[in-house]
Amino acid sequence: MSQAEGAAAGWNPAQYLKFADLRLRPALDLLARVDLTAPARVVDLGCGAGNVTALLARRWPAARLTGVDSSAEMLARARAAVPSAEFVAADIGSWQPEQPVALIFSNAALHWLDAHERLFPALLDRLAPGGVLAVQMPRNHQAPSHRAMVEAAEAGPWAARLRPLLRQNPVAPSERYYDILNPHAATLDIWEAEYLQALSGDNPVKEFTKGSALKPLLDALEVEQRAAFEQDYAGRVRRAYPPRADGRTLFPFRRLFIVATRRQA
Repeated sequence: MSQAEGAAAGWNPAQYLKFADLRLRPALDLLARVDLTAPARVVDLGCGAGNVTALLARRWPAARLTGVDSSAEMLARARAAVPSAEFVAADIGSWQPEQPVALIFSNAALHWLDAHERLFPALLDRLAPGGVLAVQMPRNHQAPSHRAMVEAAEAGPWAARLRPLLRQNPVAPSERYYDILNPHAATLDIWEAEYLQALSGDNPVKEFTKGSALKPLLDALEVEQRAAFEQDYAGRVRRAYPPRADGRTLFPFRRLFIVATRRQA
């Protein structure tokens, strides 16, 4: 089982979608930078619950649309959300299309995979000439929200179990992706954005990460240790992100965007 498959196993769509609007906004920003008029084949790589797949279906209704994910729970939601699309259960790192495609769109998925220096050129190779690779990945792993995961993981009796699961720097600086992709791309656009997310509820940063980066750590523990670890982490992020005077909690979140076009043959 790959790291991506392990991370996706047993995903809880309801927890992930608690903050659906905030998670969808970067996908909309990425989609706005994809300059394709009528792509024949479009792939949503790491499609999750299908909310991004639905955007792709509306943008290009005539395209043959395929969503790829390794989580059965997420794929069940995706099939219900976008019945016109084809959905494939597969490891997103090794999945290969039957033939080259016009667009591979991947929103908040590829940070679960390692060896980006091999992965990203391989993804370009799965495109037809002139095809587009469009990627968004979280790059918030040095923020207090994610550093608190490392601190909490190292602080308890669960340390030996959780240490191998920690992904402290899964996304490289933007210049690294320029160096990886520039030799293979006809055009390349890379940028970063930080979203100032205003969250509501009790300890909402913990709830946000519980649907994504925190989940593999929780899943690795038995019930009693899981509760203790979550409580430890919750205290750390509550202190790091106190509510404002209006009762809302500000959670800045940085993301990396890539749009690369494959060279013509």
